[in-house]
Amino acid sequence: MFDVDVASRSLGIELVGAGAGAAEARMRVTPAMVNGHGIGHGGYVFLLADTAFALACNSYGPATVAAGGEISFLRPVRAGDVLTARATERVRHGRNGIYDVTVLRGDEVIAEFRGRSRTLSPVAGPPG
Repeated sequence: MFDVDVASRSLGIELVGAGAGAAEARMRVTPAMVNGHGIGHGGYVFLLADTAFALACNSYGPATVAAGGEISFLRPVRAGDVLTARATERVRHGRNGIYDVTVLRGDEVIAEFRGRSRTLSPVAGPPG
């Protein structure tokens, strides 16, 4: 999935690792990601967290999409910061899942994200 994720890869997001309901992704904040306050735009932090979430919830194989997500920004980021997003599965039941993602700058927590996933129904092939 990550190999064809043009949005994440075009922002320089790197896959550190993924498997069995967990994932880690990394991104350097570039000057193009800074808002009018001189700090990293929250949308980019959200996108990094969402990428780690997507990698974790798709680690089992069936296509899984976001049903929702929210983020709490705890500290500002700046151009040049390297951020790491670590996603962990909290619960998976049927086609639904809940995942928590911690976004870090080194050891410092800068944001917490919670995502809700939904595994897509298998598409039936043509009859016959």
